This record gives sequence, C-alpha cells and structure tokens, in this order.
Amino acid sequence: MARRLATTPRGLTVVFSAAGGAALLFVVLPLVQLYALQDPAALLHAAGDAAVRASVALSLEAALVTALLAGAVGVPLGYLLARRAFRGRSLIEGIVDVPLAVPHTVVGIALLLVFGRTGIIGAPVEAATGLRFWGTAAGVVVAMLYVSLPYAVDTARQAFAAMDPELELVSRTLGAGAWRTFARVTLPLCWRSIVAGMTMSGARALSEFGAIVILAYYPMTAPVKIYDLFLQGGLRDSAAAAVLFLTVTLAIFVGLRLLVNRREAVE
Repeated sequence: MARRLATTPRGLTVVFSAAGGAALLFVVLPLVQLYALQDPAALLHAAGDAAVRASVALSLEAALVTALLAGAVGVPLGYLLARRAFRGRSLIEGIVDVPLAVPHTVVGIALLLVFGRTGIIGAPVEAATGLRFWGTAAGVVVAMLYVSLPYAVDTARQAFAAMDPELELVSRTLGAGAWRTFARVTLPLCWRSIVAGMTMSGARALSEFGAIVILAYYPMTAPVKIYDLFLQGGLRDSAAAAVLFLTVTLAIFVGLRLLVNRREAVE
C-alpha cells in the first residue's frame, strides 16, 4: 500500500522550498562543476589505471564489511539504549556519538596507539594470530568502523524507541520467546531504519580519509589514492579519479534507495 503524504500549507511550501533549493544547490553545484570540467581523456586514463581501480574496489569491499559489522554490534547496542533503563545510559549515548565530534586525524592517532604495531590490541593480536592492523585492509575496516558506528547505533535506537512495545508484549503472551519475538516482530517493524543506518555507516566509511591515512595508508583506499594523485600530479589526475569513484558510489547508493522505495511502495 502506497504511503500517503500529509498536505503542507502554501506559505510553508514556498518558504521551505526556497530554503531547500538553496541547500540542494549548495550540495549539487560543486559536484556538477566537478563533472563538467572533466577531460574525457583523463577519465579514460583513470578508469584504465589498475591502482585506481584497486583502490575503488578496496573502498567498496571495506565499506561493505564495515556496514555489516556496524549492524552486528550497533543494532544490539541501539536496542539496549532504547529499551533498558540503567545507570549511565546517557553517558553511553554520549560516548557512542564521540566519533562524530573528534577530528579524524586525532581518531587515526588514537587508533594507531591501540591497533598499531605496539598497540595494546595490535601487538598481542599480531603475536597470537599474525593479524596486523597497521598498513592492512583490516586497519582500513577498523578506521572505517570507528567513524561510522554512531549512524548504525543511533538509527537503530530511534527505531526501537519509536516502536510500540505492546506489540512485543502481545507476542510474548501468545507464547513466543524473547528471541522469537525479536526476530518475528521487532526486526520486521524496524528493518527499514536498521538498513538505513547500516547504509549510512557504509556511506560514511566510503568517504573516510583522516583516520585511514594514519592507521593504514597502504593499501590505498579511493580517498587516499585521490589525495596521493593530487600530491603527485595536481588537479587533473586526482579530479578524474574522484569523478570515477563518485560515479560508482552514487550508482550503488541510488540503486539501494530505489530498491527500498520500491519495496515500501509495494507494502
């Protein structure tokens, strides 16, 4: 069943449309300019560069892993914050949002002290398993997860808090256990917000630069590679790689949005 939208008074529509148009122009104009000034030859060169393609592929793969991990650990935490009253809950909610406020170069340094060669986690993990975070794809995922986790936690928390708990109580009174109720009642009602939060985490992970460049400069993700091209060859090569990366990521996220909207329209 299609969702019906509420009507808006004409005065609000005019004023808000002007403000919204300015916001959209602010977002779109730099991207339009980026595309408009591209040399087709430079784009073809960037697309044919194996290092650029590898960096884009690494970014996409690491962001996908990050989104899944953010959902795996963020959704349970969001549920607890929404449904359980306990001492220190406000403090935990504040801690969850810390990565949104801390400069990401600072995040990178802090992560290096924990997951680096001599870090309190990095050193024993490498000694025990051989897994190294500094300068590896694992380090890329760690950096991405740190900066993107708040999106998964906060959207899940808001979704669980907005849901009527009476629906879960009805399920429990009908004999369903806690896990069955969560799987058959809670998740189906909150899945859109959970998926949206994981998607936002993935999008934020894709764009991360500051934390990654300190913890795991190599292997290069797309943002790091674009920065490296800018340092080596200036604006021409880096802008072409940026357009290539932006086109791939926009296609993915627009496709995901269309799929979600189509499912919502059917339901």
